Amino acid sequence: MAGMTLPDAPWRDRAGMATLLDALDAAGGQTRFVGGAVRDTLAGRPVSDVDLATRLMPQAVVERIREAGLRAVPTGLAHGTVTVVLPDGAAVEVTTLRRDVSTDGRRATVAFSDDWREDAARRDFTINALYADPASGAIHDYFGGEDDLARGLVRFIGDARQRIAEDHLRILRFFRFHARYGGWAPDELAYDACAERANDLMALSRERIADEMLKLLASDHPAPAIGLMLDRAILKPVLPEIDAAGLARLRRLIGAETAAGIAGDRLRRLIALMPADGAVADGIAARLRLSNAQRKRIAAALGDAGDAARPRVLAFAVGTETAVDRLLLAGEAEAARGIMGWTPPALPVSGETMLGHGLRGVEIAQALKAIRERWSAEDFPGGDRIDAIVAEAVDQASRDRQ
Repeated sequence: MAGMTLPDAPWRDRAGMATLLDALDAAGGQTRFVGGAVRDTLAGRPVSDVDLATRLMPQAVVERIREAGLRAVPTGLAHGTVTVVLPDGAAVEVTTLRRDVSTDGRRATVAFSDDWREDAARRDFTINALYADPASGAIHDYFGGEDDLARGLVRFIGDARQRIAEDHLRILRFFRFHARYGGWAPDELAYDACAERANDLMALSRERIADEMLKLLASDHPAPAIGLMLDRAILKPVLPEIDAAGLARLRRLIGAETAAGIAGDRLRRLIALMPADGAVADGIAARLRLSNAQRKRIAAALGDAGDAARPRVLAFAVGTETAVDRLLLAGEAEAARGIMGWTPPALPVSGETMLGHGLRGVEIAQALKAIRERWSAEDFPGGDRIDAIVAEAVDQASRDRQ
């Protein structure tokens, strides 16, 4: 793979991209594509984010972009980053070449540079330190990232322990990138360093841990990477509740998602990793600073999956999303597939209807509950049958009153 050029790709021809590159003197060697867009294009994967690295100083970048008629947002000038908004709304991050002055495991103090290799050396993995000339597509690879990408190897640049000491999040990033780009066996030096420095994770904010875990779980094949982490107790300092049983549940869930033809959902996969105990799971969610909506979904998903032969009954009772979560977590792929995209019908009976039948107070709630259960159990009939169900519920309420 070494010596390749960057293939043409739709993101390279976005409206405004040529204007941006001209403004930043890419033809004169001042600016290159870098990172994920280069890596994923070489790997034949879709590209989401586009980043540029430049020798130009941040304020000069802002001025040139605005002179070119593009919108510049100084999102991180202190660290050399300017976000450019292209005419179609796509954002491109432009960052001045940097070198680290000091690091403390969570953040770095940087100085600007004009040396491409120096900028590459501060990046985490070799596959993330690939640069491409926008005009010729020539790849600039200072640490063997092209070959590593071809071999499915995620490898730290330089000493792995030192790179983790600089930014503790790199432990989780290593497993996320291994899940996406790596082969079966991890780089041994990197794996050993992650295991030895696992306690460093305790210094990270729980929000950053949650973000990386969810990104890992969004990959096509996260289970082997999770298994590697469990084998060396790497998650234990921050997520001790995740164990081999959770990994088995994750594998079952992924199998069900695949069999059902339903896209993998990162939060659902996190639920699978958690113990099937509502209080414990909510404790983990709170510790990870998950949103209230996410915590509610977790609590709902851990409920009973009901009768897999009648999934619409479950979806009517708890909502389609929750029903799909419960069924997939239970390994019921066929049932989950059967209700994907299904909207439960509205009950054609109201409290006012019950008042018209002479029911009052708690009788109305009890009758409506009975009607909902019977109506859904019979697959939501209409016409005379729903009238009969209502009549039966009213008669029962009258008998209970006596």
